[in-house]
Amino acid sequence: MAEDMIEGAATTDVPNNKGAFIESLVRNNRKIREDRAQAIFEDAELIFKRKVEDLQVKLNRLKRSRENMLDLSPNNATSLIVAADFDAEEYVNKDMALGIDIRNTEIELDIARKRYSYLFGKTL
Repeated sequence: MAEDMIEGAATTDVPNNKGAFIESLVRNNRKIREDRAQAIFEDAELIFKRKVEDLQVKLNRLKRSRENMLDLSPNNATSLIVAADFDAEEYVNKDMALGIDIRNTEIELDIARKRYSYLFGKTL
């Protein structure tokens, strides 16, 4: 058992204790393709997962921003928002724009989640 261990690493990865360099030189095409495929898969999965997470953060922020628009309370106890200071058209335009951004982001997020599930066999 002790012969199988060199500095805490199992030597079973390298046949006949020849070393990693010779193992790398004599790898067959199938092993090379498997190694490359695994590297591509891991990179793509990580980046795809980050994209889904970024879309979720964006959606949460948009929803929070829209909810914050409902807060028309005064800034302090002595100030009041009077009707003359409130621009209804600007409020409606901003609310509609946020609503459209929210809907588009929800669609993007749904597509990204479904595609991730299809490509990587996992759900987020």
